[in-house]
Formats: sequence, structure tokens, C-alpha cells
Amino acid sequence: MTEPVEVRQALEALLLVAEEPVAPQLLAQLLEVATERVESLCAELAEEYRTQDRGFVVSRAAGGYRLASAPEVSAYVERFVLEGQSARLSAAALETLAIVAYKQPVSRGQVAAIRGVAVDGVLRTLQQRGHIAEVGRDPGPGQAVLFGTTRSFLEALGLDSLDDLPPLGDFVPGPEMVEALETGLRPAGDEHPAPAHPG
Repeated sequence: MTEPVEVRQALEALLLVAEEPVAPQLLAQLLEVATERVESLCAELAEEYRTQDRGFVVSRAAGGYRLASAPEVSAYVERFVLEGQSARLSAAALETLAIVAYKQPVSRGQVAAIRGVAVDGVLRTLQQRGHIAEVGRDPGPGQAVLFGTTRSFLEALGLDSLDDLPPLGDFVPGPEMVEALETGLRPAGDEHPAPAHPG
């Protein structure tokens, strides 16, 4: 049986109105087609938009699909979105976000120890913007709140999962050096050290 033309149109419409990436399984359910067909249609649309030099693309992020602006026009989109707003993250916020992203779950104290400064305000800002969230509690004394990145963080970076974060590689010292640094930075009596390497 031939697939109705409106399935493709409906898929485009769903991707257009979606506020966040939509899982292929949900799209398949809504369109009443197989998940594999959704994946195939998204690939076809992505290629069609690319060859037509459209200002938007089909993007896979945070485990789902959405329409996003094409990378080639990002400067114009950024200018539009940020016009009159102070939406850019400060260097301190970017550093803190990177620490949370690579070391999560991580406590406020661990982030502060790595950065060498108080991070309460920066963590609050990152939470308000939806980039990080409380993901649990440390089982040790005091049961410190642990932070991790959100689906919104993945979406903003266009990543499907945390596995897609670029490797730190040569930019960080090895686990032994990190452990030595953390031991030196750990307050006296802290019996619950952080993991020895980014995870």
C-alpha cells in the first residue's frame, strides 16, 4: 500500500511546531507508521533541505528530531535572538557548565574546589536557564545536592547524548594528576572525594 502524501507533510508540520526534539517513536505513533519510516523520512527531508540551500535543517538532538536554523545562517539568527538581551553566558558560567557537563553528577563544593571560587550564583543562573538541574543527593554526610546537565543543554548544543561531547583528551591532566589535585583541594575531614576523572 502506498503511503499517503500527508504523512510527509504531517511530519514536517510536527517538526515545525515542536518546542523540543520529538522522539522518533512518538512521531511514529502520531503518524501511524513504523519508527524506521520516520527515521527514513527525516533523513529524506534533511537531504532535501540541504540540497535546496534552505535556512533550516532537520536536526537530531536529545534523542529526537526538530527543525533548526541552518549553521550557515547562525550569525543572523543569533543577532535576532540576542537583540537587546544579555542572554550570553559569562566566562564563569561557561566554565562552570563545562565542569558540570564533564564531571556530572557533581556537587556545588566539587565545582567550587575545581574553579577555586564560590559558584552559588553561577549555578543558580545555569539552573534558571535550564542548562543544569538537581539530579540527586550525595549519600555521604550532609547529603550535598548533585547537579547534572539537562535535555535542554543537549538540545542547545545539538547533541544527541552526553556521549557526543567532544573528548577532553590532551586538554586535561590524567586521572592520577586530577586525584592529586583533588586531594590537595579537599577540605580536612572530607571522606567522600569526587571521582578521579571526568565521567
